[in-house]
Amino acid sequence: MFKNILFLIGVVIFSASATAQSVLTIKTINAATGEPIEAITISVNSKAINKTDRAGIATLRLNAGKVLLHFSSVTYTDADTLINIPFPDTLKVMLTEKQTLLRDVTIVASTRNNQRIENSPLKVEVLGREEMEEESSIKPGGIASILGDVSGVQIQQSSATSGNANVRIQGLDGRYTQILRDGMPLYDGFSGGFGILSIPPLDLKQVELIKGSASTLYGGGAIGGLVNIISRKPTTQQQAVVSINQTTLKETNFNTYLSKRYARFGYTFFGGYNYQKAVDVNKDGFSDAPDLNGLVIHPKLFFYPDSKTSITAGYTGTFEKRNGGDMKVLSGNADAMHRYFEKNTISRHSVELTAQRNLSNGKSLDFKNSLSSFNRKISNNEIDFTGRQINYFTELSLLIPYHTNNFVAGINITGDAFKKITNDIPLNNFSNNTIGVFAQNSWNIKDNTTIEAGLRNDYQFTYGNFFLPRLAIFHRMNEHWAARAGVGLGYKIPNALAPQIVDYAIQNIQSLPLTIKAEKSIGYNAEVNYKTTWGDNNEIFINQAFFLTQLSNPIIATVAGNGNVTFNNMNKPVVSQGSDTYIRALIHNWEIYAGYTLTFAERKYLERNQFVPLTPKNRFAFTLVRDFEKTGFRFGIEGSYTGKQHREDYTLTPGYLFIAAMMEKKIGKHVSVVLNGENMLNYRQSKVEALYTGSIANPTFSPLWAPIDGRVINLSVKWSL
Repeated sequence: MFKNILFLIGVVIFSASATAQSVLTIKTINAATGEPIEAITISVNSKAINKTDRAGIATLRLNAGKVLLHFSSVTYTDADTLINIPFPDTLKVMLTEKQTLLRDVTIVASTRNNQRIENSPLKVEVLGREEMEEESSIKPGGIASILGDVSGVQIQQSSATSGNANVRIQGLDGRYTQILRDGMPLYDGFSGGFGILSIPPLDLKQVELIKGSASTLYGGGAIGGLVNIISRKPTTQQQAVVSINQTTLKETNFNTYLSKRYARFGYTFFGGYNYQKAVDVNKDGFSDAPDLNGLVIHPKLFFYPDSKTSITAGYTGTFEKRNGGDMKVLSGNADAMHRYFEKNTISRHSVELTAQRNLSNGKSLDFKNSLSSFNRKISNNEIDFTGRQINYFTELSLLIPYHTNNFVAGINITGDAFKKITNDIPLNNFSNNTIGVFAQNSWNIKDNTTIEAGLRNDYQFTYGNFFLPRLAIFHRMNEHWAARAGVGLGYKIPNALAPQIVDYAIQNIQSLPLTIKAEKSIGYNAEVNYKTTWGDNNEIFINQAFFLTQLSNPIIATVAGNGNVTFNNMNKPVVSQGSDTYIRALIHNWEIYAGYTLTFAERKYLERNQFVPLTPKNRFAFTLVRDFEKTGFRFGIEGSYTGKQHREDYTLTPGYLFIAAMMEKKIGKHVSVVLNGENMLNYRQSKVEALYTGSIANPTFSPLWAPIDGRVINLSVKWSL
């Protein structure tokens, strides 16, 4: 009897205790973007007890009564709230992101486990929302210019008549840089033409750059580096932006962006129109800027069936006509002598479908799918050719955080197919299809060391199997000093239409020989970082990096006397090595960036003159910006020095200085006016040498190592409604 009474008393006490506690669900949200925030530490009555997961959600079991909650992280401003328990609904907490120039706490997507740059063993540099906003007023048509401002990155124009350009990282050709959009491969081969020139910055949240091998994470192609372009997402606040830009180079841009997120639905829409009139800057009779009519539309729909699931569906349409060459031909006055022209008509249709499901304990399942059709018609005085390339990509991946570690694994299928619509070129139809599996684990050892090991195995249906391990380590010595190092393998499958230093005429490109092999690489990197803050929001970050990439079986283009272009493997490697130094600082409200890259790029298969053409040994870049908030003015100046480069004939180009300046005036809360000047010193390659040889009827254009469009002034007006 006594035991039964004690048992009943215990049940009553336990029941009373259980009913005195309630489960509180908390969701942390970025006040500016409306996006959920992970890794926010939640303290109850000054004691840390939980962190939010990838969906920004945490659950707490709390006793009834008043409770003081404190929210903190290195990225967001601390916040406190006092509530009564039980709380009838999910507690939504809006947090404001800390303003920091150093960007060393930005969460990035390219690491696949959403690590912060500060602690990632994989070196990632981010051009964020502020840079995208600024670039949308300076160069609204594409992101090539802003990428070229980063140390270790070279934007090289490959055609004088069409204006095509590619991204070169750490001294390697543009075909070794992989371009992604939201983690999905975009442009390569035939569809790689004019890629970065037609991605408008107003449509972007940020751009993430990885210098060095990233093939383990993203497959073949990311040998020199990777550019991941991250689209904007809708926020709970209605956004509407309209911008108009006009340049002295007869270029006009009109862009608009709209977005809004509701409880279960959201949308973004970008529309942009670019118009360029052909201009002959150096008066040699040929266009230095082509005739251009371009339209880009990018609508996306976002669905949120519940708090743990998001689905995105989008379409991108890019339509361009580029016409360059003899100015008399472009003006309709062609004759027997004036007959050279190159016209590119492009239509690109891309659809994407992604889904993310947040599972228990921070796990998440991600699905990505994209399909793209790229049509390009190339017309000149010799051919009238039309070709099509289809690209597809599908991936399923799973992220599993456990303890203080992260594990991610997945499978993807990717491929492309080139088809001739007309048959007036020697290049045959071809396709490339690859299936790959990958896994990566990040071990966080205590609070100061992270070791990351990754492994990918790709089976390429034409060129066989590729095994790609990667190992990286990050170590923080103290609050000021940190270091990271890594090594990884990569590969690049042969493609006769991959970007080259110069754009070869498609009618001269021959099909690949049956004996050709894929290029393989091994890349090393090591670096040390220093950061500190002092006074009133003064901060500085210094990065000193070293890199080495060895490319085996390099595929080299050879131009025969009749103009035919063939490709073959060489028996010795291409080696690119050097150092990359940059400084970012905020001192008395002045934003400062300075970077210097020293590059030794050599073709070891040559007995003499082993240099890689048009690769500067020395390159320096700087930016200086000041925001005068009280007056609404913002002023900036940037510049770069590109050192001497070897031409193919072994001669050296001169080094040159490039200077740009910008001034912005904000009028009220909704209007800004920007006056910008590019190439203020008016340096042009045509001041040193002629841009073509041969006759005006049959010109041969020189490879480009400097600007050809000269000084350009633009005025833009932006309304944020």
